[in-house]
Amino acid sequence: MYDKLDFIQEKYNELSVKVSDPGIIGDRSAWQRYMKDMSDMEPIVRAYTEYKKTKDNLASTEQMLAGGGLDADMEALCKDEISVLAEKLETDANRLRVLLLPKDPNDDKNVFLEIRAGTGGEEAGLFAADLLRMYMRYGERLGWKSELIDMNETGIGGVREAVVLIKGRGAYSRLKYESGVHRVQRVPETESSGRIHTSAATVAVLPEVDDVDVNIDPNDVRVDVYHSSGHGGQSVNTTDSAVRLTHIPTGIVVTCQDEKSQIKNKDKAFKVLRARIFDEKLREHNREISEARKSQVGTGDRSERIRTYNFPQGRVSDHRINLTLYKLDYFLDGDLDEVIDGLVTNERAEKLKNI
Repeated sequence: MYDKLDFIQEKYNELSVKVSDPGIIGDRSAWQRYMKDMSDMEPIVRAYTEYKKTKDNLASTEQMLAGGGLDADMEALCKDEISVLAEKLETDANRLRVLLLPKDPNDDKNVFLEIRAGTGGEEAGLFAADLLRMYMRYGERLGWKSELIDMNETGIGGVREAVVLIKGRGAYSRLKYESGVHRVQRVPETESSGRIHTSAATVAVLPEVDDVDVNIDPNDVRVDVYHSSGHGGQSVNTTDSAVRLTHIPTGIVVTCQDEKSQIKNKDKAFKVLRARIFDEKLREHNREISEARKSQVGTGDRSERIRTYNFPQGRVSDHRINLTLYKLDYFLDGDLDEVIDGLVTNERAEKLKNI
């Protein structure tokens, strides 16, 4: 581990010199690439610097104690200091181990978030709308940008299906844990007897991929155009601006009607199609290495119930890490960090066990 840390420290120092070189500064593309590499290394370099400082302090204190000649008070002080520094050194080392864990190559990518109403009729659609707002509010808190790609609404303000592109560094690293079945327990407004109903919605989180990540043969895609529609199926556009793509080999269908321009809708739809094909390939790969997947939080399978939102009790429970919070209102307003941090920590702990 320490050989690798020394290499990273040396590489970081080399880049620090390069980004100050006038020749590199003039090459904006190269300069930005080096700055990103430095930004990725910086947390590790800082942690390693702190570790070495603690190690040096521990060694000098042990040397002082071993040298003898100390009075009783100073000797007791040194022993206490050694105990504190030894504990800190172990903490620093554990932090470095976490920082050196293999990084998901998709973590820094934007994401396509797909939300679909599940069992529960109109109530499921209303819950899907709640989830859509929740994730968009979470993005706002982190300074991310949300771009609606497609939405199929119900007549009472619910959502049958919605696709939104969330742009921001680290978006996938935070939202990838949200894939799965989300269950809601509450009394619908239309329920006169006050009975609690259980409904569900599914969430899929797909990293946005580049053309080079997924090569799509245009001959494999059927493109259909039609009038975009608004609330209740009313036409909101008299031109064929909405686009439907069908990927014939996989049967994947993507629609986009957010833009008034057919060209823009087609471009967005192809981005979603690439993401879905990439996701299919990724899940197939994950099936092939299912044993290795046990080190991750859950399976990401969309049939897996990951979380329950209980309105009568004001609680949200994540079943993967057995975490329950009694602040449902805040959670639905986008305050997701406590649960997501718990999922990140649990995943890292599981991976560390397997090192």
